Amino acid sequence: MLSPLSEWFHLRKGLIWSTLYFMNATLPAFLKVFFWDCDFSALTFSEQPDFIIRRLLQTGSWEAIRWLRAELGDAALRQWLEQHNGAGLQPRQLRLWEVVLDLPHDRVSHWVRTAASQSWEGRLAR
Repeated sequence: MLSPLSEWFHLRKGLIWSTLYFMNATLPAFLKVFFWDCDFSALTFSEQPDFIIRRLLQTGSWEAIRWLRAELGDAALRQWLEQHNGAGLQPRQLRLWEVVLDLPHDRVSHWVRTAASQSWEGRLAR
């Protein structure tokens, strides 16, 4: 049986698409600490799926990551990362997801190089 969130994400012809039937529900209260800078009660997957997924992947606790994987499913999470070219994650985070989600090594290596070069470019631009 799929969770309501995983029903929202389906793999079809290589794209994640939405049934838009459940996603107005609020997020679990324990995730609020990761969204300290915005109105948590207004966050829904139907409105901000990329923001929520990216934030949890970047700063979420292991409990938050377990919740995201349980709700989304690894296949949808893998596809989301591929569609967002690593989603701005740090190299160590990318390597973790490479192993956990069986992401293609060459693709992750490209994301790692890109993330590393952006870090240095940002420092030089200041």
